[in-house]
Amino acid sequence: MSGIAKILLSFDCQITGYDAKESDLTKELNKVSIEVNYEPCLENIEKADIVVYTAAIPKDNEELLYAKKLNKEVYERSTFLGLMMRDYKNVLCISGTHGKSTTTGMVSSIFMAADKNPTIQIGAMLPLIGGNERVGSKEFFIAESCEYVDSFLEFFPTAAIILDIDNDHLDYFKNLDNIIHSFTRFTRLLPNDGILVINNDDENTLMAAKDYDKKKITYGIDNQAMYMAKDITYDKYGHPKYKLYINNEYKIDIQLSVSGHHNVLNSLAAIALSHQYIDDLNVIKEALFNYHGVGRRFEFLGNCNGALVYDDYAHHPSEILTTYESVQKTPHKDEYAVFQGHTFSRTKDHLEEFGKVLSKFQNVVIAKIYPAREENIYNVHEEDLVELIKKNGNQNVCYIDSFEEIEKYLKKRIKKDDLVITIGAGPINEVANHIVKE
Repeated sequence: MSGIAKILLSFDCQITGYDAKESDLTKELNKVSIEVNYEPCLENIEKADIVVYTAAIPKDNEELLYAKKLNKEVYERSTFLGLMMRDYKNVLCISGTHGKSTTTGMVSSIFMAADKNPTIQIGAMLPLIGGNERVGSKEFFIAESCEYVDSFLEFFPTAAIILDIDNDHLDYFKNLDNIIHSFTRFTRLLPNDGILVINNDDENTLMAAKDYDKKKITYGIDNQAMYMAKDITYDKYGHPKYKLYINNEYKIDIQLSVSGHHNVLNSLAAIALSHQYIDDLNVIKEALFNYHGVGRRFEFLGNCNGALVYDDYAHHPSEILTTYESVQKTPHKDEYAVFQGHTFSRTKDHLEEFGKVLSKFQNVVIAKIYPAREENIYNVHEEDLVELIKKNGNQNVCYIDSFEEIEKYLKKRIKKDDLVITIGAGPINEVANHIVKE
């Protein structure tokens, strides 16, 4: 929403906003003269020509109800973003259950390095552009594209990436088959001269794209693909290096400055899409080497008591496993993982899997579940996770119900060369930021 607001500001629109509480993003909006309120302001609705809301806003929100009562032009965020996309010649949509922000950041970095002057909309803070959006020319719009509530079906892509498909957002989709079907519908949005880039190592992605009969580009590691990474090695920080093959022909060595096996796949997706518009692989190589990640994706924040402090947005068991693997590739002594579940429904749907993957960490702290848009009608509690982690063989786990007490707990225990990581899509990163600052 903040990215859309800033793009609209460049069109000389007058913008006001509402959010549940203040954040770094709302502070940034205030700095550029976008008024954000933290209580309903019906006067702003009266003045507005158009009202845009996110799917996280409840249907009984006072401002939203008032806008409808006044017969204002009202759009859900994804619909409005789709309308904005129609002004751009090339709309590059990066989709998938995991890795969207990272891959969108990689693609954006490549297009910036190639002087393509892209407009960018990304769901995380990208240091290269100093935020989560960039206003460029009408030639390229690079957009992170989320499947939740079928949002991306409102878009107008001319090219798209599907990174992977997993059983997430079950509060809406109910089952994996419905998720796959949603991605199949997404592929049908591409025009006849469109481009689809898919992960050849992901069975669900292959199933979603099996009937796509236009230009299809594959990438992968384990299965034969058009863009492949071979001879993968890792440095002491877990940063991968590999040989890039295109159509079975060796092209160039790629060195990444972000850690993890999963980022080999993310970078291959970024290369496969970018190479359709940028011929010079050396430009792509340099851009990827200079890419150091987006905010809250295994982000190093600083030190506390000599310990390394990281934050990661992972909020699905598959993502947490990837985070764990990145932690193991980072030199440290003891490790402390602080996890905050994101929504009661997701915690309930994946409770067993959360218990298994979190038990892998040496020391675990469970924080209060972040409800986001939900009430706890699922009868799921933080203690359920604690018991499952213990059941999976890790007794070094506890539940602490306030961020302040978690910070005290950590500062009392962590020492030089330990590693602390906060994990979750809610505000759990506040814990990491506070202990670093202190």
